[in-house]
Amino acid sequence: QVHLVESGGGLVQAGGSLRLSCAASGRIFSINAMDWYRQAPGKQRELVAHITNSGRTNYADSVKGRFTISRDNAKNTVWLQMNSLKAEDTAVYYCNADVYTASTMFGNYWGQGTQVTVSS
Repeated sequence: QVHLVESGGGLVQAGGSLRLSCAASGRIFSINAMDWYRQAPGKQRELVAHITNSGRTNYADSVKGRFTISRDNAKNTVWLQMNSLKAEDTAVYYCNADVYTASTMFGNYWGQGTQVTVSS
């Protein structure tokens, strides 16, 4: 079993910063891509940032230049540094990872989510 645990959410004023963390634990052989998604009330969950195990990144247009995704493969951890936050960034943020639990056993896992609220 694999568990993803997010932390770092909270309430911040517009223009402020937050850093989210997501640590994976359990039976992990290796981790491929790690992603951050978010879901605002009444909206669909959307991909915010993506990072491969080699460090290649992609971002949603709405966060480019403001958010930075990074990871430490040795610690099975991914971070999302969020700067210049806007009210429209308010959402529950979820960590997602593609995990090999053995050399040929693969699964996709979600964290429980962490609330980010940006006051205007």
